[in-house]
Amino acid sequence: MTGISTAAAGYPPEGQGAYFLCDIFDAMPKNDLASMEHPLFSLGTRPDRRILNYEHNGAEITVTPSVKGLATIHDKDILIFCVSQLMAALNAGRQVSRTLHLTAHDLLVACNRETSGDAYRRLREAFERLAGTRITTNITTGGHEVTSGFGLIESWEIVRKARGGRMVSVAVTLSDWLYRAVLSKSVLTLSRDYFRLRKPLERRIYELARKHCGRQDSWQISVETLLKKSGSASPRRVFRKMIRDMIQSQPLPDYEISELPGDLIRFAQKHRLVESAPPTVSEEAREEARRLMPGMDVHALEADWRAVWARTGAPRLRKPDAAFLGWVRKRRKDGAFS
Repeated sequence: MTGISTAAAGYPPEGQGAYFLCDIFDAMPKNDLASMEHPLFSLGTRPDRRILNYEHNGAEITVTPSVKGLATIHDKDILIFCVSQLMAALNAGRQVSRTLHLTAHDLLVACNRETSGDAYRRLREAFERLAGTRITTNITTGGHEVTSGFGLIESWEIVRKARGGRMVSVAVTLSDWLYRAVLSKSVLTLSRDYFRLRKPLERRIYELARKHCGRQDSWQISVETLLKKSGSASPRRVFRKMIRDMIQSQPLPDYEISELPGDLIRFAQKHRLVESAPPTVSEEAREEARRLMPGMDVHALEADWRAVWARTGAPRLRKPDAAFLGWVRKRRKDGAFS
């Protein structure tokens, strides 16, 4: 169901039930494992009204579009934003709900999008495609394998509009299938640079590399299987050419692509993993970081600090808490909130 509410303050009407407010600034991007593994989204840039059928290693998926077309991989930004907010809240010990209230502007900024009037129009179209696209599958989330049909989101609603008609806040109810993935923490962290990838195939190939390579040194796959798992509608020779173009330009965050004999593609870490174990931060230091930078996702701060530590040669730290909090104070002083 879609629609427009008259709730001027941006809150759900009486009796609608609990909701989760997306208010965590700079949450680390998170993506659910199932949609990273399997092709659920169109890679097209024009309305795609094909019915997609996919079967691999026992997983069966049928994706059926609405009259608006299939949800695209750029529409998926909305789901990534929602999953990221829920995971940051869970890590902070907060209560969560399948219904989220989010600010459209925050979503656009988090996903590295412009905030023009046209961007809000495209955002509304994305909500419509996500709600209209139907998935029938037996793939497991949260330990449950149930053959079922559902929308990528169950419903959405504009709960507050600006005077000119632009959406301000939106209520989104996730599918039970996706919500189970969040509660079971069946997710992976994405590079923040994921949202800088503009070509749909680059985004999809990054998802597959992140899912399968992860923290291994490398991962390889045949072109034929990569084509199947990507969900690309291109013929194999065209797809191979697009992959070779990516090998030439190396657009992926974290991973380098190369071609091997036997029609194989190899993905390898761009930066070698450091030999030293990453420094650990105490819960007391995390609480102090929350006090210093209220509203920030402290786990995202910690991850960013560790990334800086790794890039600077992974020095041995006698007092990790002091080093972390010193970095947080400097970041607050510099106003570096993103």
